[in-house]
Amino acid sequence: MILTVCMSPCTDVTIELDSLNVGKTNVVKSKTLSFAGKALNVAIGVSRLGGEVYTTGLMYNENGYMFENALDKEGVPFTFVWNKGRARENYKFIDNRAMLTEVNDVGEEIQKEKAEEVLSLVRMLSARSSVTVLSGGLPRGLDGSFYGKLVRAVESDVKKIVDASGARLISAISEGVDLAKPNLDELENVLGRRIESKEDMLKGCYELIDRGAQRVLLSLGKRGAVITDGSRNYYCRSMNVAVNSTVGAGDGMVAAAALKLEQDAPLEEILRAGVAAGTATVMTAGKTSFTKEKYGEVLANLQVSEI
Repeated sequence: MILTVCMSPCTDVTIELDSLNVGKTNVVKSKTLSFAGKALNVAIGVSRLGGEVYTTGLMYNENGYMFENALDKEGVPFTFVWNKGRARENYKFIDNRAMLTEVNDVGEEIQKEKAEEVLSLVRMLSARSSVTVLSGGLPRGLDGSFYGKLVRAVESDVKKIVDASGARLISAISEGVDLAKPNLDELENVLGRRIESKEDMLKGCYELIDRGAQRVLLSLGKRGAVITDGSRNYYCRSMNVAVNSTVGAGDGMVAAAALKLEQDAPLEEILRAGVAAGTATVMTAGKTSFTKEKYGEVLANLQVSEI
């Protein structure tokens, strides 16, 4: 079983416009509403690929039932720690140049005892899992060090994946994780420098390995991804496809990578599966995940090269 831990569920409102004109009236072409959170998206991706999955974390009294309904439709079982208020609401504006502008809510502040309840759930549920995915942001009231506590709460023999940024990423990998999945911007922010070449990318990934990650899967957006364990390095170029939305692409990548890690697949397979799922997600208009059929189509056309 793959366990995913969501500390920051959110309602994503994706709005398509001909153009986004700041300070002027804008007319909506289409609008989609999804009940998400990075770890919830990962859970849905795993389920769509036929994997056994369970999700836990924080949820909110006022609109949490809508998240439960969405997960039920996807066949994803769950147990949440409930809190007052509403899950945060994020707005994503996409114009006719496929440019994405995001406005993210900060959400409710969490009491420390609620965080401790989550840690207790993770201890219990991870004992039944083979892979645990820690993914996404944290609510107000918790700082980045909480990610280290989450890693420590996971059973020691369970494989751990982290998809987070900044202090959350550093806190998690310092406790030891099997796979870290930053994107290029997140890697630059963590290292505090620009990455301008393939050598820079690999050097940056090696630094994360030195800090405690066994493997690093570095997302390069439409260019694909790189994976390394510090001695073997591979690159997979993404297909040239029409991008309907970049929302959830990284979560699709983590979902497929988690399944391959669960199967003890080699680096090349983890990489190819991750790129396939990420690519399939951006080809799926108005959704935060992919279809198994689209994933299979993309996977069949990807090649991995050693670098």
